[in-house]
Amino acid sequence: MAAPRRVIDVAFTEQELVDLERVSRSRTEPASHVQRACILLTYRRTPSLYATGRAIGVTHQTVARCLRRARELGVIAALDDSPRPGREPTITGEAKMFVLDLACRKPKDLGYPHEVWTTRLLAEHVRERARSIGYACLAHLAQGTLCKILAAHEVKPHKMRYYLERRDPDFDAKMGEVLSVYREVEQLKQAAERHDGEPPAVAIISFDEKPGIQALATTSPDLPPAPMRHPTFARDQEYVRMGTRSLLAGIDLMTGVVHARVEERHRSREFIEILKQIDAVYAPATAIKIILDNHSAHTSKQTKAWLAEQPEGRFAFVFTPKHGSWLNLIEGFFSKLARSVLRHIRVASAEELRQRILAAIDRINRRPVIHTWRWRLAEPA
Repeated sequence: MAAPRRVIDVAFTEQELVDLERVSRSRTEPASHVQRACILLTYRRTPSLYATGRAIGVTHQTVARCLRRARELGVIAALDDSPRPGREPTITGEAKMFVLDLACRKPKDLGYPHEVWTTRLLAEHVRERARSIGYACLAHLAQGTLCKILAAHEVKPHKMRYYLERRDPDFDAKMGEVLSVYREVEQLKQAAERHDGEPPAVAIISFDEKPGIQALATTSPDLPPAPMRHPTFARDQEYVRMGTRSLLAGIDLMTGVVHARVEERHRSREFIEILKQIDAVYAPATAIKIILDNHSAHTSKQTKAWLAEQPEGRFAFVFTPKHGSWLNLIEGFFSKLARSVLRHIRVASAEELRQRILAAIDRINRRPVIHTWRWRLAEPA
C-alpha cells in the first residue's frame, strides 16, 4: 500500500501573497529569495513536494525544508538564509569605534594631503598605528573589512555631500512674505472667476535672470539618425564659443504670460529696460508686484532712481531671502527651458541664440501655462 502524500500546511495572508508575487518577478532580489518565493507560490497552487520540486528544478527535500521554515518562522522570514555560527569576531567593539572615530575626521588633520579619505588610505593608517595604541586586532585590517565596518554604521568618509548654510537671519520672515504673495495670487484667481474674468487691479510677476547662456557653434555639420544603424543625432565633439547671453524674464502668475529680454549683460540698465517693457504692458492703474532675488541690480541707485520717477504704488518688490531663490516660481520655468530648448543648442552667432530664445518664449506665450505654488500654501500666514 502506497504511503499517504505528505502535505505541509502553510498559512498565507493576502499581503504575504502580494509580497511573494513581487519577489518572484523581481530582477534585483537575491536569487535565493526569488527561488524560495517561487517554491512557496507553486506549492500553494499544487500542494505536492515532488511536483513543486520538478516545476522549480530542485529536490523535494529542498521544498520541504523551505515549507517548514515558512511554517516556523513566517512566510517572508523564510526567504532569508538562516544565520550561521561562523568564526568568532577578532575585532572588538572598541576597535571598531576607533576606526569610526578616524573615519569621521579629515585626513588633512592627521598630516595627509588628502581632503577626504580613501578606504585604502584609511586602512593603511589604521594598520600603521594599531599596535601602538593598543588595538592589535587591527594590525592586519583588510580594506574589505574596513568597508564592512563603515557600511554597518552607514559612514562614507570617501564621499562629500554639499549643504547650504542659512545665512539670512530673517529667512523665515522673508519666506513668509513670499508665501503671502502666492496666497494673494490664489485669492485674485478666485475673485476673477467670481467676476467673469475681470482683470484684477494687481499684476504679480515672478522675475529672475538666467545669466551665462553659452552661444556655441559646431565645427562640423550634425549627422541625422539612420534607421537600424544610428538611432540618434551625431555631433562632432569640438565647438566654437561665440560668447554668452543673459535671459531676463518674468512670469505673470495670473495669466502665465512671460515677459523676457535677452541681453549681453544683466546690469541695472538691462533690469530697468525690462521694467519698462513690463510697465508698457499693463494699464496705468494696475499695481505691479514683483517677486525677485537680492541681485545688486535690483537694489542699485540707478534702479531706485528710476522707480522713484514712477507713479506711487506702480511697482512693489518682494525679495526672496538670501539663498532662497528656490522660493521663486520663475526657477521652474528656467529649468524647463534649459531642458527643452537650451539643451544641446548650437548656433552660428550670439544673435541667433537671442532670436531662438525669444522665439521659444513667443511660442510659450501662444498657450501660456499658469504656474502655481503649492508648498505650505495652506498653512496660516
